[in-house]
Amino acid sequence: MSFLTFCQWIETTSLSIAIREGALYYPILGALHLAAIAWFGVTVLIGDLRILGIGVSGGLLWWAEPVVCYHSPRFMIKIVLLLLVGLNSLILRNKVYRNIAGGNSRGARLAACASMLLWLALIFTGRGIAFF
Repeated sequence: MSFLTFCQWIETTSLSIAIREGALYYPILGALHLAAIAWFGVTVLIGDLRILGIGVSGGLLWWAEPVVCYHSPRFMIKIVLLLLVGLNSLILRNKVYRNIAGGNSRGARLAACASMLLWLALIFTGRGIAFF
């Protein structure tokens, strides 16, 4: 079956006809679709702004004492943890996208747990830089 044949079949279903010919179904679904896109966009934007804020503020703290940070083993550990968080984020996004397509969710759960543990380690390491 070609994709065109599949699309033609869908177009003949009662659900397709009801949405297409109903007075309010299509506009309501369109509004819900736009709201979902906006919600997703805001979620991504907030996450990106949070990461940007963390990066800028952390970068400025480092800028104040770069030589002290260079000699700090905790700072070096934190940099390694930041790299691992970034790598895990790429893996997590990849796993989540695969799960949306119907893949196994175990890998995504493991990547999410690893992300939480890495962020927790980053927090404690950062506090160690500041206070020890």
